[in-house]
Amino acid sequence: MVTAVPANRTAVPAGLLAAAAAWHIGPAATWLPGVRAALGPGLDGRGDRSHVALTFDDGPDPVTTPRFLRALDALSVRATFFVLGGRLARHPALGRLIVAEGHELAVHGWRHDRPWCPRPLRDARELARAVDLVGEAAGRPPLWYRPPYGILTGGRWAAARAAGLRTVLWSAWGRDWTAGATPWSVYAEVTRTLRGGATVLLHDSDVVSAPGAWRAALGAVPELVAECRRRGLAVGRLDEHGLVPAPQRPNTDGTNIRFSRTLEA
Repeated sequence: MVTAVPANRTAVPAGLLAAAAAWHIGPAATWLPGVRAALGPGLDGRGDRSHVALTFDDGPDPVTTPRFLRALDALSVRATFFVLGGRLARHPALGRLIVAEGHELAVHGWRHDRPWCPRPLRDARELARAVDLVGEAAGRPPLWYRPPYGILTGGRWAAARAAGLRTVLWSAWGRDWTAGATPWSVYAEVTRTLRGGATVLLHDSDVVSAPGAWRAALGAVPELVAECRRRGLAVGRLDEHGLVPAPQRPNTDGTNIRFSRTLEA
């Protein structure tokens, strides 16, 4: 004899599954500029209206990153480099050089992958490893996190909060990762949405971009900085941009850890 299973026995697991999926992938909607702007200016990277934060993703790269450092030094500009933990582990001296030249290190995760499958434990573990390496290279704990591809999931949001990082995406970018990018196309794309208070996203490495795409970003930097200065805007690091880092609270062992109460309070 077969006993019927009440329908409500499957309804709860299905509901939990739907809720878990929404928790995981829902924050990814912040990839869309309109959603970011609606959720809050901090997540969009909007800061001091007299300032533009210049940021670079996907390094460090021993071939390309030094070229960006030389270009920025010639312009007397300091920037924020969102580095991948796995690459920093292979090139720790380059991370230290970035800091020694006056730039800021931030966290771009451990690897550059798309997080469609929920892996919250791996996210937390790998982000903590990246935070430790960045802190060692910088001589201080990092403040900022930008997920690979700008895709923020529930797991990565939680991992960033646990690590005491504030998530900052961008408000202007150059689409400099494409095979057809040129210095002019990068400049035109950035300035199309550039405003005072913007956070600009470029890439100092083509590790996940079209081969050689970094040349487009590098070639655009001098004219982009010049345009900002023509508009009376200073160009610099995120920690000079007027954004508030995640606050701190004492840990049980007496040390301080940072934490965030909301998505971007």
